[in-house]
Amino acid sequence: MRERERERERRFSYPLQRKQTKMAKEDNRFSSAHEGDREPLFATRRRTGGLIAFRFLAASVFGCICCIWFYRVVEPLEKDENRTGFFLLIWLVMLILEIWFGLYWLVVQSLRWNPVWRSTFTDRLSRRYGNDLPRLDVYVCTADPVIEPPLMVVNTVLSVMALDYPPEKLAVYLSDDGGSQLTFYALAEAAEFAKTWVTFCKRFDVEPRSPGAYFSSKSNVLDSEVAELYREMAARIETATKLRRVPEEARLKCREGFSQWDSDATQRNHATILQILIDGRKVNTVAIPTLVYLSREKRPEHHHHYKAGSMNALLRVSSKITCGRIILNLDCDMYANNSKSALEALCILLDEKEGKEIAFVQFPQFYDNLTRNDLYGSMMRVIAHVEFNGLDGNGGPLYIGTGCFHRRDVICGRKYGEEEEEEDEIVEAEKIKSLASCTYEKGSEWGKEMGVKYGCPVEDVITGLAIQCRGWKSAYLTPKKEAFLGVAPTNLHQMLVQQKRWSEGDFQILLSEYSPVWYAQGKISFGLILGYCCYCLWAPSSVPVLLYSLLTSLCLFKGIPLFPKVWSWWFIPFGYVAIAVNTYSLAEFLWCGGTLRGWWNEQRMWLYRRTSSFLFGFTDTILKKLGVSESAFVITAKVAEEEAAERYEKEVMEFGVESPMFLLLGTLGMLNLFCFAAAVMRLMMTTSREAGGDLTMGLQFVITGLLVVLNWPLYQGMLLRKDKGKMPVMVTVKSVVLALSACTFIVFL
Repeated sequence: MRERERERERRFSYPLQRKQTKMAKEDNRFSSAHEGDREPLFATRRRTGGLIAFRFLAASVFGCICCIWFYRVVEPLEKDENRTGFFLLIWLVMLILEIWFGLYWLVVQSLRWNPVWRSTFTDRLSRRYGNDLPRLDVYVCTADPVIEPPLMVVNTVLSVMALDYPPEKLAVYLSDDGGSQLTFYALAEAAEFAKTWVTFCKRFDVEPRSPGAYFSSKSNVLDSEVAELYREMAARIETATKLRRVPEEARLKCREGFSQWDSDATQRNHATILQILIDGRKVNTVAIPTLVYLSREKRPEHHHHYKAGSMNALLRVSSKITCGRIILNLDCDMYANNSKSALEALCILLDEKEGKEIAFVQFPQFYDNLTRNDLYGSMMRVIAHVEFNGLDGNGGPLYIGTGCFHRRDVICGRKYGEEEEEEDEIVEAEKIKSLASCTYEKGSEWGKEMGVKYGCPVEDVITGLAIQCRGWKSAYLTPKKEAFLGVAPTNLHQMLVQQKRWSEGDFQILLSEYSPVWYAQGKISFGLILGYCCYCLWAPSSVPVLLYSLLTSLCLFKGIPLFPKVWSWWFIPFGYVAIAVNTYSLAEFLWCGGTLRGWWNEQRMWLYRRTSSFLFGFTDTILKKLGVSESAFVITAKVAEEEAAERYEKEVMEFGVESPMFLLLGTLGMLNLFCFAAAVMRLMMTTSREAGGDLTMGLQFVITGLLVVLNWPLYQGMLLRKDKGKMPVMVTVKSVVLALSACTFIVFL
């Protein structure tokens, strides 16, 4: 059995290696054909003036952080004769927490120490290559027709089919891990509409090229006939989705495709389904890109490795159909907003001087459904506009799993600088389906040394890290017009679940064999290692934030000062760090295009992520390491009920469901409220002389007061609102009881 598996893997990997080598040599010939024109296809720039100012600010802040550490060592908390040990414990915990915050802040500055910005020259690319561009394969992945509606999926597919790219060189693959006939039906409908839509887009140069996004704009009505065709198609797809049934006439029309579903096929138990709906390689009267549907084989007894397994099946299957040298992968909700995004990426990958060392080009993950002030901080604006540019300056950004252009041979395992002999390959079309079987990878290097890595909820990050550790670089590109736009979470629970998966996956990387701390040593720059660690430490950073907020509030409630008196010299470093860091944070956020209220929302979400989703990601990872639980891949819902959508548009925070994360947030919020209220009452009920002790805790009043103000939408959801989006009553009751219990315990401590 093992010999047969090895032989099968050899039969695929050897031709694949030869094909990779052939593509590499084609790249060389491709470049040499244009050696006469040496104008660069992209430029890299740095902002030296602002960088010098930032470094001066960072140095001053770190100097004050060192003063804070020194204060904690030489000026312990005032001691009570009866509680010496208790006070010493508090002092020690505060010292440890502030050392953590200081060191983590220092690590995060690596993302701002050497940022670069790239700009491309697509006009030079067009003059140099014309239509002589490499083949481009686009992978769109979906998994559930309920959470990811088929109409949304086909809008993404249609948008990339209409990219400003030679149609004979473009192929679009939809991987349906749900094995849904509804999704296949929607794609078959889209294949018919594409014959009109692609031509329409090219003729009138319309933007964006998602028909749903284009026709929803009142100003964009160039052809009412095309709009009517789209509405009719959308109505048929939505009706079928609502009824959970494919029309009989559609089954008859696409009999070859639907016949591949067995009568007992389910989402988790079905054979490979492969259908080429449009073969753009053939001579057609209308030039349309190739369109392929794939649902890889699923069996309950075999692990399918979620999205990573889907990507690897696409890599193998597409290699036998179109075998594009460049691959773009997209989430099913991220449509192409900029039709020239492929040309922008090729400006970097095809540049004769620097392009040969770049393995992938990453675009930012932007959204088209954000509220004006980004209620849930979904855009993570500073990460997109500042931090990833800093990663690029240190060697290249992370691969984030969507909006990324890869070299096929690199993602399949080729090291930088490798070359092998070229040989011809015989493609056996009848064996294509077997490449997507659930047993094909058994005993092979897929998921290890070939393709997307397995074993982590954020398989994209470790895949990108492994590529960079093989000697390749990556590039980050933020064109003026956003390349791709997706769907952001529209309620708090969706956002927290998404953030939990990301933080949990990044923390698993830190503890795995692919940890940048040891796996990347000597392979990538030290600055890039620190950049990876910034995100890998998201989950463990939750514990210090939780303890710091709890200690500050509870000690205020108990009357225990944690910080120096306001009129003390020791207060200066605390005040300077707080003011400087937050002022810079606000200025940075506004520079990135945000609003003042948007920054305030971002601070709230920063707190909520670290005291709920990051904390659960941390504990789940520890439990997994101890063998108590297993990781699960959770898909974020892309649709919302009508009433919830209206509240989202009005920027009213949505709760609505019972969740352990809401219980934790509710308990912490009520605890902050009770502690602050008790301290204010104590201050009001004491004489001016007795109140002096409370006034020495000025910084604790400010911190706890800010926590209360940040939690105002939480209090509204728990105590004031009556709509369906309010906090469930049971969560509110449990939170109040737990918070009161904690305060009672502290009283008698």
